[in-house]
Amino acid sequence: MDPIYVTGHRNPDTDSIVAAIAYTALRNACGDREYQAACLGRVSDETNIVLNRFGFQPPKRISNLYNQVRDLDFDTPPVLNAGVTVSRAWAELEEYPGITAVPVAREDGTLFGILSRTDIASYNMSGISSGILEEVPLFNMLSVLEGKVLNEAGENTDTIAGEVTIALPQSRENLLFRKQDSIVLCGHQPDMIRRALELNVNCLVLCQAEISEELRSLPTKTCIISTPFDAYRAARLIFQSTPVGRICNTEGLVCFHLDERVDDVRETVLKYRHPSYPILDENEKVVGILTRYHLLRPRRKRVVLVDHNEASQSVPGLEEAEILEIIDHHRLADIQTNNPIYVRNEPVGSTNTIIASMFQDRGLMPSAALAGMMAAAILSDTVMFKSPTCTSRDVRTAERMARIANVSLDELGKEIFSASVVNKSAEEILFTDYKEFHIAGHSLAVAQLTCVDSSSLLSRREEFLALMETHAKKKGLDLVVLMLTDVLLEGTQILYVGDDDTIRQAFGVVPKDNTAFLPKVMSRKKQVIPMLSDLWG
Repeated sequence: MDPIYVTGHRNPDTDSIVAAIAYTALRNACGDREYQAACLGRVSDETNIVLNRFGFQPPKRISNLYNQVRDLDFDTPPVLNAGVTVSRAWAELEEYPGITAVPVAREDGTLFGILSRTDIASYNMSGISSGILEEVPLFNMLSVLEGKVLNEAGENTDTIAGEVTIALPQSRENLLFRKQDSIVLCGHQPDMIRRALELNVNCLVLCQAEISEELRSLPTKTCIISTPFDAYRAARLIFQSTPVGRICNTEGLVCFHLDERVDDVRETVLKYRHPSYPILDENEKVVGILTRYHLLRPRRKRVVLVDHNEASQSVPGLEEAEILEIIDHHRLADIQTNNPIYVRNEPVGSTNTIIASMFQDRGLMPSAALAGMMAAAILSDTVMFKSPTCTSRDVRTAERMARIANVSLDELGKEIFSASVVNKSAEEILFTDYKEFHIAGHSLAVAQLTCVDSSSLLSRREEFLALMETHAKKKGLDLVVLMLTDVLLEGTQILYVGDDDTIRQAFGVVPKDNTAFLPKVMSRKKQVIPMLSDLWG
């Protein structure tokens, strides 16, 4: 069954990562095993501290939710080796009446060609016209004729070729086989058998007949084969011994890979209009066959959004996915769905506070390790309960999770916010917890880093501002803000690139050199974005 991804926002923080893991654990515990935690970006040092502290691995990282070839219900017929007989290939096609072609592969599984019903029909008609069998392995012929080799010359033969002839009565001398390069089919006809052996034809096929010991022991280079089929049927089957590698199409092949987008595939199919297209995996090995029919209704990837509900903060390709649920504690934004979905949005300081309530609603208790991690996430998102977004419910929930995990909230908080940023580049710091917003025609980005020593980071002001200036021009942003939220100062140092008047009017401060201190400001969601929204209307 296809997974249902549970994912937070881009540049995920600890609350986002832990919420994805916790909600996945909840659904899995309830029997919904297809839920899988995922993340959209690099896991921060702070989050890694939490994950390692409680023994969890980072979630699977996904880059997009675009419809891909792997989401199509394409056909998976057997992949034939190039040495397989035409007879075997036709039998496989008969097993799959809905397909028109099967892929042909080399021994390593990579694509060699594609064999269609039309290819087989065309080969059969040409074989009837020429009557000549090109060199084929002896094993191939024995397979299609259900035959046995009857003499020593046959045991020393590896390949068979020649003009296929059904032996006629001896009285018709002008119609008898005369060439050594022949494959002669006959029944209980001792004279014809003797003639073929004396002429040393390439192969003698005995159809529903036996050979005397005298004739079998004649010195000859002819390979003698017996078959249970009559001469007419055997003559037709012989041509079915040809390896499919000789008749399949190997030129101008158009194939697709599992990770290609369906939109791109659709354009290619409209351009070439082939009946079938091989599908390859990441190792170039054949995994299936695609037709135009498969493009009509691709399976949409399924996703649950936690800790966000804004398209610009979510996974690329979200518009092509099926959103099943949203669990969040932010403002309602711009995500739209085709069908009604379950949405749980509550005014609390952490998504994990909501998910803890959902555990309670279902009568489940999170494990000690998971509870400890959820407590850490609540501490992180509420800045140790100092953020204005923090509610009494966040505090009670964190305390309960801490009791289950048998950990100290004070010690856990200090461990989280003491994560060193000394060795981090300016780019790492800016994009660890970075979000873009679109408010009343204005485009802006706000990044936030919670720390216990903002002064050391302010010493790198010029480095940050240069990076932010470049990024603003590249993305066409009106304003870029970096919040250095200091837990000990209970406020935020901001660095910004944009209009000075915007900062002055929105926050009631006098900025200097693109910096300002905002006392008691701890939350991007509840204090920074609302101020800018009010300013711009």
